[in-house]
Amino acid sequence: MVNKNRMNRVAAAMAAATLMSVAVPAASAEAVVVTPRIDLRVLVVDDGGSSVEAITAELRDTGVPYTRVDLSSGSRPVINAAYLSDTVDGRPRAKFQGVVLPNENPFGAGSAEMTALAAYETTYGIRQVDAYTWSHPGVGLEYTDNGGYSGTLDGTQAAVTAAGKTGPFGYLGGQVTFEDNSPLVPESYGFMGKPRTGYTSYLDAPVGSGRASLVGEYAHDGRSELVVTFGYNQYQQQFRLLARGIVEWLTQGVHLGQERNYFAVHVDDVFAPDARWSKELNCTPGDYACAGGEGQESTIRMTAADAQYAAQWQTSKNFKLDMLFNAGAGEEWKAEHGGVDAMTAQLVADRAKYRWMNHTYTHPFLGCVQDTTTSPWTCKKNAQGVIQYMSRAEISAQIRDNNNWAAAKGITTDRTELVTGEHSGLKTAPQQPVDNPNLAGALADNGVKWAGSDNSREPAQRAVGAALTVPRHPMNVYYNTGTNAEMADEYNWIYTSRADGGSGACEDNPATSTCLPAPLDVNTGYTNYIVPQEARTALRHVLANDPRPHYVHQSNLAEDRTLYPVLNQVLDTYRTLYAPSAPIVNQTMKDTGVELTRRAAWDKAIANNQVTAYRIGKDVTVKAPSGVVAPITAPNGTKKQLVLGTADFGTAYAGTRSAWTGPELLQSAVTLKLL
Repeated sequence: MVNKNRMNRVAAAMAAATLMSVAVPAASAEAVVVTPRIDLRVLVVDDGGSSVEAITAELRDTGVPYTRVDLSSGSRPVINAAYLSDTVDGRPRAKFQGVVLPNENPFGAGSAEMTALAAYETTYGIRQVDAYTWSHPGVGLEYTDNGGYSGTLDGTQAAVTAAGKTGPFGYLGGQVTFEDNSPLVPESYGFMGKPRTGYTSYLDAPVGSGRASLVGEYAHDGRSELVVTFGYNQYQQQFRLLARGIVEWLTQGVHLGQERNYFAVHVDDVFAPDARWSKELNCTPGDYACAGGEGQESTIRMTAADAQYAAQWQTSKNFKLDMLFNAGAGEEWKAEHGGVDAMTAQLVADRAKYRWMNHTYTHPFLGCVQDTTTSPWTCKKNAQGVIQYMSRAEISAQIRDNNNWAAAKGITTDRTELVTGEHSGLKTAPQQPVDNPNLAGALADNGVKWAGSDNSREPAQRAVGAALTVPRHPMNVYYNTGTNAEMADEYNWIYTSRADGGSGACEDNPATSTCLPAPLDVNTGYTNYIVPQEARTALRHVLANDPRPHYVHQSNLAEDRTLYPVLNQVLDTYRTLYAPSAPIVNQTMKDTGVELTRRAAWDKAIANNQVTAYRIGKDVTVKAPSGVVAPITAPNGTKKQLVLGTADFGTAYAGTRSAWTGPELLQSAVTLKLL
């Protein structure tokens, strides 16, 4: 059966290659064979279902241009031959390189639109994805009552087949487990069927004593369909794992856009102590809003042993942390403790093992001058009623002094990067709805081009003077806890009802928070409940082509070292899910800032129809507005045309090569040569 499937794939590939040439009538009786132009754009026919929405999100978020046809719209275009193809400069043009349908035929039996699509796909060798259908002979599968299954798929242990590993899903480690986050809620439904002639299974799962397919390729009548027989949404892990392969299969490995799996972790407040949560007061003594906390302040700070462990952990996991430091706060602590600071000495000795970033010298609030006599705090105003802000000189000194301390210790930093304490200086709703007007100047004074912001408040990149923000994901591992029990206790306070002894914030804000059904056991709740939940959230970001870094605090590397179980679960799970060809990309904040800037420019160019991209045979041409670089993905062996000769294109990732690229000097477009 394996050999037969292999022959089917080879035959289909040969057929597709043959169909890349189209016969055009000439003036004489003989036809002239012309290689058509295939535009690098995907047609998405949308029925409003979550499966099409998920594929659309994958296209959008990775930079693949697409045209969406809403089946529910009375004014939608008719999909006919004229809509799908035309002629440009005497050459036949296919307007779409791939077609995404809700199922194998969303138009109904005998539809002229489906007939036009089938003819188009056959003529130009265009592939079709059936986003979600059922198991039946019309898609190359047996009915489920013949060795198959239909029903809920929660917890199903699916696996990439041998054909899938050598085909579109070779970047995966092999196992694809369907999410089962709650035993009370069905999360996925689908069909598993036995392949018939012409069908090659790429993902299957056990059924009885055999296996049946969940994803596969159906080659028939000169066409190829990728058949998916389970429902999903864009956030579920089973889809996120398969999304890259679906696009690679659909576009035959040549498309605009690129995808990486990113994960970077910023550890804030390094060298500084962090205040500790009080389980008796249900607040943090030292915080102005903690009534009764005066005299009960306690702090959490790493020790030399914690610093040694951090270095050892990095080596064991082959993962580097970003240390965001407050040197002045560390010097203050040292002065208060007999002039001895073994932890700082250890981190400085191991300085080359980490990435370092400026977090300001003493971690002050860099925004308006705070009036903490009321809760919540307000911005102080002068006699004329004008808000008072920290001065440009004071902000600049906080940045400069921290940089100078690091340089004196031999710590290498990128002075274009900065994360202020609490992201202060940037607008803080509702008290400070605008940036400190002195912030942009202080950033410029110190050459700062990338300023960290809080993704939960500002998910979009924006300008602060000449600098740009880089949103960071906060991890739900609290800065004011050093032990697992403290974490669980504070979590209970936030996420349980008043009747269960909590704050009731979840009751008051049901749209943004859900109450726990019962308080967590403070002895086991962190490891058994919070860690898996937080690891799942972080991993979802990793698998969604999201380059934004995550941030925690030095307190999470101290005492019970609460951060490591979360990171271990993220990294270990990831490395089980993916093959070595798709490693986690752990990049600097500057690189993330550049990535977000490029994406914004690219998305704008696509939205404004300013990009022209097509393939003619083995030549790919991409034209974008001046100054806009294009994300392009192509097969291994692809070359980029230079003014003289060619060079290897892009960098290898997940079995393909990709890069942000623009025309070389004296060129007006990017030209790639496929192998």
